[in-house]
Amino acid sequence: MSAANTHQARSSAVALLALAALLSGCASVTPVADSRFGEAVRAARVSQTLNPNASANRDPVKGIDGKAGAAAMERYHDSFKTPPKTFEILNIGGAITGN
Repeated sequence: MSAANTHQARSSAVALLALAALLSGCASVTPVADSRFGEAVRAARVSQTLNPNASANRDPVKGIDGKAGAAAMERYHDSFKTPPKTFEILNIGGAITGN
């Protein structure tokens, strides 16, 4: 075997090893954990659902009329239009700020 063939064979082997190392990063190393992925979220959602068939109930909600509901939503939306009022606080040294 000539020096050129030996160098080419060595380069090919190094390239194949590098490719194998790169592709090993795509393999799943946690198949058991992956098969149970999201199970905690699903369990929490089920435990927090009072009535899973609530969407099938077509009875209207009782306890608030349309005018009161509309006024409540209007107040809620208006609360985001203006920033909340600021107030004076004490700083670390104990002096009143804002003067």
